[in-house]
Amino acid sequence: MDLLTANDAAGQYPASWYAATATPPPENPPARGAMACDVCVIGGGFTGLSSALHLAERGYDVILLDAHRAGFGASGRNGGQVGTGQRLHQDELEKMLGRDHARALWDISLESVALVRDLIARHAPDAGWTPGIISADHRRRYVAESHAYADHLAQHYGYDQITPLDAAAMRAHVGSPAYHGGFLDMGGGHTHPLRFAFGLARACAAAGVRMHDLSRVTAIADGQPATVTTDSGASIRAQHVILGCNGYLGRLDGQTAARVMPINNYIIATEPLDDSTARGLIRDGHAVADSKFVINYFRLSEDNRMLFGGGESYGYRFPADITALVRKPMLEIFPQLRDARIDYAWGGTLGITMNRMPHFARRGANIFSLSGYSGHGVAMATLAGQIGADVIAGQAERFDLMARVPSPRFPGGAALRSPLLVLAMLWFSLRDRF
Repeated sequence: MDLLTANDAAGQYPASWYAATATPPPENPPARGAMACDVCVIGGGFTGLSSALHLAERGYDVILLDAHRAGFGASGRNGGQVGTGQRLHQDELEKMLGRDHARALWDISLESVALVRDLIARHAPDAGWTPGIISADHRRRYVAESHAYADHLAQHYGYDQITPLDAAAMRAHVGSPAYHGGFLDMGGGHTHPLRFAFGLARACAAAGVRMHDLSRVTAIADGQPATVTTDSGASIRAQHVILGCNGYLGRLDGQTAARVMPINNYIIATEPLDDSTARGLIRDGHAVADSKFVINYFRLSEDNRMLFGGGESYGYRFPADITALVRKPMLEIFPQLRDARIDYAWGGTLGITMNRMPHFARRGANIFSLSGYSGHGVAMATLAGQIGADVIAGQAERFDLMARVPSPRFPGGAALRSPLLVLAMLWFSLRDRF
C-alpha cells in the first residue's frame, strides 16, 4: 500500500468541489518503450507543470510523467490560498539565517505570488483571483506579536500591504467569536487551484511538452544521461531530471524522503449559502488562516460555499468520515453553520519538513529535487518549477539560495518519522486546545 493508491483510483480525480467545477484537459497516453529527452520532469503538480512549461518555453525537449494525471495530488486539492512570505515568519528566518538571506527569501516569496498571478492571467483566467488573506489569532496573547510582525515587515522590508486587526476589526471581517485579532494581507489572495493546474497543463501541451499520464516512476538511475523507468513500460534517457513529487515521493529518493514527510489534510464544502449568510461569515471574501499549529483555513467559493480545511492524519488511509472530522472544527469557528448541508468532503497529501521550509537539493550533477512546501505550496511550488528550469539553463542563484536553507532529517529518517511526528502533533493539538 502507498499514498498513490491508498485513497484514490488510478487517474480519477477525487469527488471534490474543485473537480466538480473544473474541466480537465485531454487525457495523455502512458509512457511506453525507449524514449529520450533533454529533461524528464516527474510529477504533474504545480512544481512539475511549472518546470515543464518554463523549460519548454526556453526550447528544451521535455517529458512530463505523472502516476495519475495533472493536478491530481495536493496541487488540485488544497485550500487555494496564495500567501506572501515563507512558511516561517521573517523574524524567525533572520535568527536562523541572518538578515540578508532572510531578505532574499522574502523577495523570492513576493516573486512567487507575482508568478502565480501572471500564470493565472495568461493560462488559467477561469481560476480567478480574489485578493486578501486574513491571519486570525485564536489566542489573545498572540495579537501583540502579530501586530509587531506587521510593523516589522513595514519598517524593515518596506511591505505596506498588511493592516493590523484588533478584536473588533477581526469580528467585522470574520463572523466568529473565536478570534481576538490578527492582520489582513492584501498582497496575497486565493484562487481555484485545480483550474490553475489544468490551465498550466494545457499551456504545457501547447508549448510542446510530451505529457504522459498513468506513468508511475519506479526507478531513476544516475548517469549522463540519467535513466528513468516507469511501471507503464517506459525507459527514458534524460540529460536532466526534476523531481516534483512532494508528499507522493514514496521511496523514489531516500535522501529527500528523510527530510520531507507526507501528511494528509482535509476540506469540506457546504451547500451554497445565501449572500447575506456568506457575507456574515467572511465579509469581504478574503481567505482566512488561523494561528493554531494544526491550522484551520477557510474561504468562500465563487458560488458562496464555505470551503473549510482542517484536521490532519499521518497514516496512509484517509478517515472513513471526512465530513465529521472537518465539520467539528468548522462549527467551533462558525456555529451558525450547524444546519448547513455538506456537499463535498475530500482529502489530499502534502509534504512537510522539520522546519517548514522548502527542501531544494541536487541529487547528483543532473537530478534536482524540489518539495516540502509545508502547506505553502500554491505559490512556492509554482515558483520552484521556474527555479528548477532556471538551474537547468545555468542560472542557479535562486536554487542555491533555497538549497542553503537548513533541511534537517526527521528523527529516525523515513522509517520512524511517522510515529514520532504523531506524538509531536498530539502535543501541539493539546496546546492549541488549552
